[in-house]
Amino acid sequence: MPLSRLPAPRSLNSALKAGLFVVVILAATAAYASPVPCTGPGAPSTTETKCLTAIAIPGNPIRSFDISWVNPKRAEYYLADRSNSGIDIIDTRQNTFKKTIGGFVGIVLNAAGAVDNNHSGPDGVTSHGKWLYAGDGNSTLKVIDLEKGKIVATVSTGGTTRLDEMALTPDGKLLLAVNNAEDPPYATLFAANGDDEDNSVASLAKISVSTTYIPGGFGQSIEQPTWNETINRFVVSVPIIANNPSDPAGCNYGQLSGAVTCSGAVLVIDPTNLVTPVEKVVPLVHCGPNGATDGPNGNVMFGCTPNNQAGDNETTVLNVTTFNYVDVGDLSGSDEVWFNEGSNRYYTGSSAMHGGAVLGVVNGTTNFLVEAIPQSSASHSVAADSRRNKVFVPQVAPKSVVGAGGDVTTVGAGICGGTSGCIAVYSVPGVSGE
Repeated sequence: MPLSRLPAPRSLNSALKAGLFVVVILAATAAYASPVPCTGPGAPSTTETKCLTAIAIPGNPIRSFDISWVNPKRAEYYLADRSNSGIDIIDTRQNTFKKTIGGFVGIVLNAAGAVDNNHSGPDGVTSHGKWLYAGDGNSTLKVIDLEKGKIVATVSTGGTTRLDEMALTPDGKLLLAVNNAEDPPYATLFAANGDDEDNSVASLAKISVSTTYIPGGFGQSIEQPTWNETINRFVVSVPIIANNPSDPAGCNYGQLSGAVTCSGAVLVIDPTNLVTPVEKVVPLVHCGPNGATDGPNGNVMFGCTPNNQAGDNETTVLNVTTFNYVDVGDLSGSDEVWFNEGSNRYYTGSSAMHGGAVLGVVNGTTNFLVEAIPQSSASHSVAADSRRNKVFVPQVAPKSVVGAGGDVTTVGAGICGGTSGCIAVYSVPGVSGE
């Protein structure tokens, strides 16, 4: 519109007020969106993986979070943020906070005042299209319509503890989620929404594991599932199973006092067979895994951790057709692991390293450790955007701010540029799709 045709303001005073309002809003927006530079040990200049910025989360300082997920088609990152009782959504193009979708139980404390992981939520999270699925601390699945920006359904899994890790088939029509803290633990298979416009999520089957492998009464667990396209099956981490390794003297899976000496296993689950869905139980060698992610060439990375089996100091990459494996040395304690196709690298949220928590980087072809970048002490979650080649790593606030569970180092504050926690954004080698 030409300047001569602009309507004149009714008064100078009203124009000034309107202009001031616009200036204030723009200034606030600019300040909120400004990237925070990373500093300190978590932003080394010598690594290939570079810390780009840190994204602050409005609300409570970050004390407890769980699994994260990226939907590259929507350019969104999702974090199960217990501290703010919801799912945080980050724009992966602009590296900015979008919103938190609430409605979860949040942090539940135990008698000692520490976070009770078994009853807090949200926990596991995954997505397909406009549908996001998240487990809550009260054994329910929350179904979120991202276009509406809210929870549209809550489905019980029949337990009393949290619904945790989960995975979808590529078409988004089948969802496997684990009730890891039930005793004995089990998984629930759901009919999910795929690309449907309306919600119709329903429970299909409860999947249990033979007590030969997971005896009840000893606090055993089932952890992260992932979908493997080579065999068209879910493969699932099991931290500890009985009698692995097989030994006449037995191994300790929790039935004895002292350190656990039994290793874990991998479940192979066929979702088309609801009668006997557990197709195989594959024992691992000196690995008690939590995280799992589908990699190239039929390989799956499992995040072994000494919290499950004392002495674990490696991460295992297993081929699900041959069941041969290799170990990535000096990398352990990974609750979440993520393969990024854009850079052909695995990323690990490794919290049990001797020198402190790290973001582990592993070559997807050679399975060699490329580098390990220091993180806040409670770091255990990681997800990457394969189109934009960015890695997102949440950081907890310092212990002096949030109490038990907070960062006991200065690494997180250096990355975040403050003491409320944040989500660190790292760039990775590769050609960005946008």
